[in-house]
Amino acid sequence: MTLTDRLIAPDASRGEATCGYSAAILGASLVLVLGLHADLTGWRVAILTLVAFDMFGGAVVNSTCAAKRWYHRPGRTARHHLGFVAIHIQPFILALVVPGFTWPTAAAIYATAVLSALAVTVAAEPLRRPIAFATTVFGILLSTSILTVPAVAAWFAPILLIKLLIAHLLPEEAAR
Repeated sequence: MTLTDRLIAPDASRGEATCGYSAAILGASLVLVLGLHADLTGWRVAILTLVAFDMFGGAVVNSTCAAKRWYHRPGRTARHHLGFVAIHIQPFILALVVPGFTWPTAAAIYATAVLSALAVTVAAEPLRRPIAFATTVFGILLSTSILTVPAVAAWFAPILLIKLLIAHLLPEEAAR
């Protein structure tokens, strides 16, 4: 497997790879600037930037046809999809490195992602898309209006939810 096969998906087109890498690099660059302006130490900025690379790139990559084919290929189950969501422990990484990003906030964001993914995967197929969108918008409301998230990381939860609930969990839908 090539690096692009691992980071994007096997058989990703040049355009899909370009979109994914471009989003990852641009998002990481912008968050790098945010981190530097927030006067974070170098190691904190570096970790925040790596998380941004994964989030911005992943939100775009998971929406590609190649990723949809890969993650929703025959034999993939709800357990695989829930496992993919569960391994995204970045909220806890941010709690470790971003001052003011608390453990309760990290737990709330993580629980929102995992419980929302559970709701999507157990729903009847015709309801999965609207449930994914509903849980995403309410998760964004929670993370931007109810939880206290430092400005340097205010982008994180909305993009995490888009990446996991909308881009990853929803298979490609045939045109009707």
